[in-house]
Amino acid sequence: MKFPAPVAISRIAELIDAKIIGEKDICASGINEIHKVEAGDLVFVDHPKYYQTCLNSAADIIIINSETDVPVGKALLVCDEPFEAYLKIVSYFRPFVVAQNLISADAVIGKDTVIQPGCFIGSGVEIGSGCIIHPNVTIYDHVRIGNNVVIHAGSVIGSDAFYFNTKKNRPVWYKKMSSCGNVIIEDDVEIGAGCTIDRGVTHNTIIGRGTKFDNQVHIGHDTVIGKNCLFAAQVAVAGAVEIKDGVVLWGQVGVSKTLTIGENAVVLAQSGVPSSLEGNKTYFGTPAIDASAKRKELVWVKRIPEIWEKLMKKD
Repeated sequence: MKFPAPVAISRIAELIDAKIIGEKDICASGINEIHKVEAGDLVFVDHPKYYQTCLNSAADIIIINSETDVPVGKALLVCDEPFEAYLKIVSYFRPFVVAQNLISADAVIGKDTVIQPGCFIGSGVEIGSGCIIHPNVTIYDHVRIGNNVVIHAGSVIGSDAFYFNTKKNRPVWYKKMSSCGNVIIEDDVEIGAGCTIDRGVTHNTIIGRGTKFDNQVHIGHDTVIGKNCLFAAQVAVAGAVEIKDGVVLWGQVGVSKTLTIGENAVVLAQSGVPSSLEGNKTYFGTPAIDASAKRKELVWVKRIPEIWEKLMKKD
């Protein structure tokens, strides 16, 4: 999430009651979690295992729970609970605002776009020209939609990330990490009925130009889908996945988190993808492997009773 304007570190330190170590005249342009951090950002870390990753990232300011050496040109904000500090910053700069109308007064809706009855369109939403938003679609705050986009009935765009801070030394183990990112849907996309697209935790979930979704497709937070992809019904993609241009995922394919699927890959129905796949190949099975190899494997599996019977006769 980018702040409306750069924020002085002194102001952030006051907000979260933190001690400044390192550069004291630095400003933050936004806040991001470690997978999406950019130059000028704030990032938080509360476990020694990830200290060096955060300190050596692109972030200029690190919220941390221990004093340590500071890289040149950066600053630390030391406080007891960095995760709580993150929540306070998000709540301050992007607070939850109760909607007053089904279509927010500050939503920007382009020429010749049709909004069917029963839709909710939140604050800060931008929708391009020539779009059709079918009945009972929910578009959360700050979503950006391009031109000539079709979203079918009952879809939800921009719901919170399924993303939790986990600590087993407290009564509630899973504490929600507030989502302050966006969803960006590019031109000429079609989203089927009953689809759900989660916004990024702190960055963007992106659906590339010309991509088409069937019904009941789910896309997790911070996932970036390329141009001209095709997803059949009940595909589910976890968070922070990168799917390149021209990928086809057939029905009920499940894709695990933080992996990459290469250009023009095809994954056949009911396959599971636990790790990255090369482009320009067809995959099948769980875990998904080259489809021709999987078919041969299945043929041999079917022959196991026959082979076993022959072995028993020899004995």
